[in-house]
Amino acid sequence: MERSLTIPCGEHRLAATLHEPELKERGRDGRHPVVVICHGFVGTRIGVDRLFVKAARELAAHGFVVLRFDYLGCGESTGDYGETGVQSWIEQTRLALDHVLALDIADADNVTLLGHSLGGAVAVLTGAADKRVKNLVLWAPVGHPYQDIVAIVGKEAYEEAITRGETEHMGFRLRPSFFQSLSAAHPLLVAKDFAGDVLLVHGSSDPVISAEYSFLYQKVFRMRQGGGLSDKEIIMHADHSFSTRGHAAHAIRHTVQWLAGKDARKQHGWFEWEI
Repeated sequence: MERSLTIPCGEHRLAATLHEPELKERGRDGRHPVVVICHGFVGTRIGVDRLFVKAARELAAHGFVVLRFDYLGCGESTGDYGETGVQSWIEQTRLALDHVLALDIADADNVTLLGHSLGGAVAVLTGAADKRVKNLVLWAPVGHPYQDIVAIVGKEAYEEAITRGETEHMGFRLRPSFFQSLSAAHPLLVAKDFAGDVLLVHGSSDPVISAEYSFLYQKVFRMRQGGGLSDKEIIMHADHSFSTRGHAAHAIRHTVQWLAGKDARKQHGWFEWEI
């Protein structure tokens, strides 16, 4: 079952879609694991080629409660994206968590943030600060927000924002405070503070965010003291948004299988094995 909703965010509203499993009896004591999807830079809760819609529906079909939402100024949410920044996105993500975890079918002990691109960096930063988050699924995650987003918008656009007070990118007005927030965000440094399980999924042919970031993230997560799983799936020839049908299906299928099977793997003591 799917339904649209809005989440209050100060004077604004976050537009969201909730996916509930149809077979509620499968949940533990009537409760189901939760996934909140964090979209990327100037994205929406739909995703390129409906990637997040497909992922949410497949997860719901396997017993997950899924919430996907638009950050302020994106999609159907109110607000101005260029006036927000990293701290605001973390707060918005936590509001989304508040909303879904208030549902009587949500299992508060099994909460996953699934973040794509810049949303992956936001998921890491949120998970490191919010102990309700038990798992991270990072699809093509940004490693250095300032460096990576400036590379996307272009150096000239960035300099225009700094010198003239704003620049335009894909119809979005980005202000100096937007870029300043990116320069203060270091997800690769705070990743060590997240104690839960992590899955990284990246395309080998990603032209936007190098797959090397997923290798770096995995190294950081594996160096944690007493940390959980840190698994990685590189999808050969896939691009940044897994835009072919086969690549999208691969990313979604692997994510569902990993979330469904990781606990059994840990119980059998396989999580430290590497081939």
